[in-house]
Amino acid sequence: MRNVNKETITQAFMDYCAADTEPRLRFILERLVHHLHAFARETELTHEEWRSGIDLLTRTGHITDAHRNEFVLFSDLLGLSSLVDMIHSSEDATPSSVLGPFHVLGAPLLPVGGDLIRNNEGDPLVVSGRVKGAKGEILAGAELEIWQTAANALYSSQDENQSEYNLRARQVVGADGRYCFSTVRPVPYEVPTDGPGGEMLRATGRHAWRPSHLHIIVRAPGYRSLVTELFPDNDPYLDEDAVFGVREGIVMHYEPHESRDDLPADLEIRDTIATPYLMVDFDFVLAEK
Repeated sequence: MRNVNKETITQAFMDYCAADTEPRLRFILERLVHHLHAFARETELTHEEWRSGIDLLTRTGHITDAHRNEFVLFSDLLGLSSLVDMIHSSEDATPSSVLGPFHVLGAPLLPVGGDLIRNNEGDPLVVSGRVKGAKGEILAGAELEIWQTAANALYSSQDENQSEYNLRARQVVGADGRYCFSTVRPVPYEVPTDGPGGEMLRATGRHAWRPSHLHIIVRAPGYRSLVTELFPDNDPYLDEDAVFGVREGIVMHYEPHESRDDLPADLEIRDTIATPYLMVDFDFVLAEK
């Protein structure tokens, strides 16, 4: 390979791949290296810029741990996470949205009608709806994962003063496909800016704000899992989300209520919820695998 040069090195990389390389892996690597090498040639990437990029990736790895994934945050801020969501979203299903860097496995089960407010501050919010297939069929036994920030704009994994699974839960719907829970209204927040992702935002004059939202994952056997978020229609950052997560089909309306008579009969805190409170009804639609 003594005659390799800046025009032939891309093909040289592919020639190094063994003939039995898994086809999908070979295709992805081929396109990755093709675009990466083209980027370096187009920009005439300098050694200093290359070292800065390597340093950025190294520091991104150092700040990533079990509670925060800076690589996911960077992917979100670059719009890559949302682009992957859009490529693989089904037109017949609820739009997907970004997972975010603060998803935590193992949240406890919450019965339908269960409460997440507990000792959290904020406006009471009751969220309910059904899980369906694209043809309208009820998906009995579907499971939801739910998580959100507290009133201080922090997730439990960011805040040592919150319990491990504060404002996090899993819920399994019954034969009617219905889910229901009470929580507090989420608040807008800034994504973490103390790492490499924040450096990029400052360097490009971008803000770090996200509109308030609920994170939801919905799973049902035989259907594609849905990772999404729900946004209120009156949030000030709805049209300038730092991570490009908002979609028209997952914007909802918080309806104010004064009377407890309007609450679902099986709501755990039906007789004690503070008034006024907010309600939203939203059905999730899953696509078949």
